[in-house]
Amino acid sequence: MGKQPLGCVLMFSVLASLGLVSFAACLVAEAKRSKVDLKLDGKMCFLPGKSDAFELGVAASVSLCTAQIIGNVLLCASYWWSANTRKPKKPTLTAILLAFSWISFGVAAILISAATSMSRAQPYGEGWLDGECYLVRDGVYLSSGVLSLLAVFTLIGAASITITNNQVLDQAHKINA
Repeated sequence: MGKQPLGCVLMFSVLASLGLVSFAACLVAEAKRSKVDLKLDGKMCFLPGKSDAFELGVAASVSLCTAQIIGNVLLCASYWWSANTRKPKKPTLTAILLAFSWISFGVAAILISAATSMSRAQPYGEGWLDGECYLVRDGVYLSSGVLSLLAVFTLIGAASITITNNQVLDQAHKINA
């Protein structure tokens, strides 16, 4: 991975693009979410139809998961590649960034999934959860979009540190040999 800088730039561009798509979908979903379509009939409630935020939430979730998978495969491949040639060194900063990326990803995925699920049609008397209807609160999609950006860019940071560190160690190994 480290010997082909064009491939790394391409992979980082794909990751950044997927993160930006997830953020943009969350941003638009925030604007398109259901606001006052909830109908009440005594204790019974229903949301007549799904909002446009449903499809946008699915798109945000898919692009975030794809970015996380690709980024971790890139990181593991770089680590495995260096393990075959020498004992790899795992910097503490990489581990911290990777942990932060997974935490941000987990929280963002939960928020996007819950908000997307609430954006579906809620039939009369069934609602979303325990027969009660719910609407997505202000800022849920926006905060999950920011968390998805944070997850993707910390993953890119961890991968770039690992790849750069492996390139430096490869050059030092060649000089010593």
